[in-house]
Amino acid sequence: MQRGHNRQVVFASDDDFAYYRRNMIFFKKEFGCKIYSYCLMSNHVHLIVNPGDTPESLSLLMKRLAGRQTRYVNRLEKRSGSLWEGRFKSSIVSSNEYLLSCCRYVELNPVRAGMVEEPSAYKWSSFAKKIGMKRDPAVDYDCVYTALGNSAAERQQAYEDYVVQTIPEEEIKLIRASIQRNQVTGGNRFREQLERKLKIRLSNRGPGRPRKV
Repeated sequence: MQRGHNRQVVFASDDDFAYYRRNMIFFKKEFGCKIYSYCLMSNHVHLIVNPGDTPESLSLLMKRLAGRQTRYVNRLEKRSGSLWEGRFKSSIVSSNEYLLSCCRYVELNPVRAGMVEEPSAYKWSSFAKKIGMKRDPAVDYDCVYTALGNSAAERQQAYEDYVVQTIPEEEIKLIRASIQRNQVTGGNRFREQLERKLKIRLSNRGPGRPRKV
């Protein structure tokens, strides 16, 4: 997740949104990433990204997207300076436990903000492709999504039914806290596995950056 500087507007027109999405398509291919879900709001963006075999690809993707959008807006508005509020925030997601939940959280942003009544009415998110409403080369299908049914129609209907359900408040709080604190979105077992693999402390022990063990 990345916000505009001082929560300022980043996307002021459809052209601004479309430019960012075109760059998402270009840079995800350049860095070997997959984008499972996204939502572009007026002053911030949410992306769920699989960086592939190179974790650094996530930082490269976000850096290029932010830099290109900054230059684009500065040129249009004849201004200079930062468009974004520092570095992006991120959370490692346990696919089995929370990937679908996080996709739902991302794609329901416009509904929670009161911009639309249904997520399908918002055109700057991944939801429309995942329910079969339109093509969107920015979106890749994850293994949890593809396991929802034996055909495209089954998967689309199952996903739509899942997203439009009421989200438990505790789930929203967990995802928000994980993003804001750069912590893991997953259970204790998942965090412990990552800690052993990465040799850093990832347990959710309150605000702050992970510490080396």
